[in-house]
Amino acid sequence: MKKHIVVIAGDGIGQEVTAVGKQVLEAIAQKYGHEFTYDTALIGHAAIEATGSPLPDETITKSKASDAILFGAVGHPKYDNDPSAKVRPEQGLLGIRKALGLYANLRPIKLFDELLSASSIRPEILKGSDILFFRELTGDVYFGEKGRSEDRNTAYDQMIYSRYEVERIAKKAFEAAMTRRRRLCSVDKANVLESSRLWREVVQAMAPQYPDVVVEHQFIDSAAMLLIKDPRRFDVVLTGNLFGDILTDEASQIAGSMGMLASASIGDTTGLYEPIHGSAHDITGQGVANPLASILSVALMLDISFGMKAEAEEVVAAVDSALKAGYRTRDIADADTPGGMILGTEAMGSQILDQLNSVAENQAV
Repeated sequence: MKKHIVVIAGDGIGQEVTAVGKQVLEAIAQKYGHEFTYDTALIGHAAIEATGSPLPDETITKSKASDAILFGAVGHPKYDNDPSAKVRPEQGLLGIRKALGLYANLRPIKLFDELLSASSIRPEILKGSDILFFRELTGDVYFGEKGRSEDRNTAYDQMIYSRYEVERIAKKAFEAAMTRRRRLCSVDKANVLESSRLWREVVQAMAPQYPDVVVEHQFIDSAAMLLIKDPRRFDVVLTGNLFGDILTDEASQIAGSMGMLASASIGDTTGLYEPIHGSAHDITGQGVANPLASILSVALMLDISFGMKAEAEEVVAAVDSALKAGYRTRDIADADTPGGMILGTEAMGSQILDQLNSVAENQAV
C-alpha cells in the first residue's frame, strides 16, 4: 500500500520524538511491503523564525495533499513570557486544525500494567483503566471572538458552539462506544453555561439513536474529581475543546506521564497524529524526551487513517514488550528502575525497533 505522510516536527522536543516516530513508520513499511513517502513542513516558532508566520501557506498545501500528518509540538518560552505577542506558535496549531477541518481529537488513556508505579495514583485504583476521550477541537473559547476593552483592563473570550459542531463529534463518540464497553460520559457545565446547555441538549437528543449505549452527563468539576477517584468507571468521554484539553492532561497521571499519551485529530479528510505533550524546552536537545507517545501516535495513524490494524497492534505490542523488559525513559522511571535501564530518546526508539524486528524474526520461524 502506498501512503504519503507529512512530518511536521514543530518546536522543541517535537523534533526529537517525531524522528523516532518516522523510524517506526519506516520499519513497518519495510516489514509489510508498504511504500511510505515523506515530506516535511514548518509550524509554530520554527515557522515564525523562517517565514514570519506560525502556519505558512506551504504547510497547509502539503498537509492537504497528504494521507496523514505526523506532528510534534509547538511552543517557545519567549512567547509564554510575553502575553502581548501578536504572533504566537500556538496559532499555527489552531490554524492547521481549522484549515483541515480536524474537529475531533481522540485521546486514548490506556495504562500499561508495567507503569502502575509511575503514577502518583494508587495502583489498585488505576489497574484496568481504559478511557477514550473525544475532545471537540475547532470550537469553544479557542476559536470564539476574543478581545480587550479600550483601556485594556477587561478581556473576554467567547465560548461558542453550534448544534452541528456538537452533533458531528457526538456521532463519532457514540459510534466508538458501540465498539467498546457501550458507556458514554458527556462532560459539560450545563448548570452555568448556555453553550453547555446546548451541548447537553444535543447529546440527549442523539442518545435514542444508540439505545445500547448507556449515557451519563457530568459537570466538568465532578468529572475532574471522578477521573482521579475512579478512572475505571469511564469508557468513552465526550467533551468540548477547553474541558477536553484540561481533562486529558489530568488523565496523563493515569498513564504515568504525558510522554505516554498519543492523540489523533481527525475530520473528514487528512488526519493529524501527535503526542499530547508540549515542546518541553526545558529538556530540548538533551536527548531524554520520551518518544513513546509519538510512537503510539504512529500506531493510531496506521489504524485510523490507513486501516492497518495488524500493523498498529504490532507497534503497541512492541511498546508493551519494551516496558515489560524493564526499559524506561526518565519520566516513567521509578526508584527501583536500574540506572542502565533508563534510556534516552534515541535508545528507547532503538528498543522499539528491536522489538519490532524480534516479532518479525519469531514470525519467520
